[in-house]
Amino acid sequence: MNERSLKDLLYEQVARIGKAVSSPKRLELMELLAQGDKTVEVLAGELSIDIKLASAHLKALREARLVESRRDGKYMVYRLIGEDVAHLLVTLRLVAEEHLVELQMALQRMAAAPDKLVQVGWSDLLEQARRGEVIVIDVRPQEEYEVAHLPYARSMPLPEIERRLAELPIGHDIVAYCRGPFCMLSDEALKLLSGKGYRVRKILDGVAEWQAAGMPVERPAES
Repeated sequence: MNERSLKDLLYEQVARIGKAVSSPKRLELMELLAQGDKTVEVLAGELSIDIKLASAHLKALREARLVESRRDGKYMVYRLIGEDVAHLLVTLRLVAEEHLVELQMALQRMAAAPDKLVQVGWSDLLEQARRGEVIVIDVRPQEEYEVAHLPYARSMPLPEIERRLAELPIGHDIVAYCRGPFCMLSDEALKLLSGKGYRVRKILDGVAEWQAAGMPVERPAES
């Protein structure tokens, strides 16, 4: 093999990753799998697509060695093949956010109320949570919280918040988070809690963003 053919082969292999992540739905699948293992049925439901299409997207990710699968009874369960894949997703989003005006404008619309965003840095927020000055709530499904969550956060899935209001004292500062900047669950939590008279803000980042930045997260073995 000559030098030109070798270089072509090398770039071709790297391009497999680019091809695999060139679909918006595959990017969303990766974000969901960054929260923990999920079945094809759950993933299809989250993306509002049929199982056949979800399976096709997952096959493309698997062929690029970004995800792997296992059988659990009659279900196929998928997961990211490593934390570096979640970091890749975060990096792609950050690059896109830096250079694509359209994405910047869309994110600005999502953050149209800056007073609802936490204004302190991550380390300061963790220290406030440690001292009990703020209550940090994870509004993702319970099973995602159990895979990994921010230190001092308590699990309060969005569908449970209204019936668990007694756990959130009025007058206490509350901070909500979900799966990352594109996740709407924390916005719905803010709307609900603000309507009940709570002082509530949110952070845009989720577990994957914290890990990519080298911030600590808690896992079951660490709890």
